[in-house]
Amino acid sequence: MEKMEHIISDTQAGDRIDKVVSTLDPEWSRSQVQQWIKDGNVLVNGASVKTNYKCSYEDRLVISIPEPEALDVVPEEMNLEIFYEDQDVLVVNKPKGMVVHPAPGHMTGTLVNGLMAHCKDLSGINGVLRPGIVHRIDKDTSGLLMVAKNDLAHESLVNQLVAKTVTRKYKALVHGNIQHDFGTIDAPLGRDTKDRQSMTVVDNGKHAVTHFNVLERFNDFTFVECQLETGRTHQIRVHMKYIGYPLAGDPKYGPKKTLDIGGQALHAGLLGFNHPRTGEYVEFEAPLPSYFEELLIDLRENS
Repeated sequence: MEKMEHIISDTQAGDRIDKVVSTLDPEWSRSQVQQWIKDGNVLVNGASVKTNYKCSYEDRLVISIPEPEALDVVPEEMNLEIFYEDQDVLVVNKPKGMVVHPAPGHMTGTLVNGLMAHCKDLSGINGVLRPGIVHRIDKDTSGLLMVAKNDLAHESLVNQLVAKTVTRKYKALVHGNIQHDFGTIDAPLGRDTKDRQSMTVVDNGKHAVTHFNVLERFNDFTFVECQLETGRTHQIRVHMKYIGYPLAGDPKYGPKKTLDIGGQALHAGLLGFNHPRTGEYVEFEAPLPSYFEELLIDLRENS
């Protein structure tokens, strides 16, 4: 069972224990955390507490994260766009609208369902629900993902992500006209306390850096390329909103009046990494999906 330690900061003092713990990882729901507390998986200064315990400054929390329940993930035949595959890794171009991995209540139609039908040998490090999944992109973001086919490959790819040696470049359409040709956004990200389903820039958040350069300008929009230095949840979407240029079509972080394109205009177009077995640097590039190309053509014609 994985364990996490956390020391309560002065800004967290006085907050309920279930609230504090649920902000430590974007995938932990408050109800899930409350069950962990009831089960004795969250200790404060070595002792179990109730869910309404009010934290004190410098309380030492130890969270024992239960293993995910073994749920049956059904392989589903899908027309996956495989860019590369060998005995160790697979690179797939995920379409817009597809969820990467199953979750309770959403067990079918995901990329993992399709991968399990395509190949039987996927890394088991991330458990039953996320076999082979090393990193993710959002449901409505299209583009390239690397998938590990064994545990050694998985560890290598994760280590490369931690070391920031993986190349990840995204194409995005944002609201507004960015005057600078390029820039870097260095702003820590954490969960929004007013909406725990969203992320935002917070002083005590996780280190997050996004580099961008302008590819093309239109009247009210800018076409940019973003390169991730870190890979936080919703990083590009939150960072571009933070500097005043939210992604077009983004229902969560964009303006109410945005393009009706079924989600953010964001495409993970370039992915490069060192092959886990050979050490050779490999790089793949996926063209923009047709809806994105048509969107740009329309903007050019009306600018």
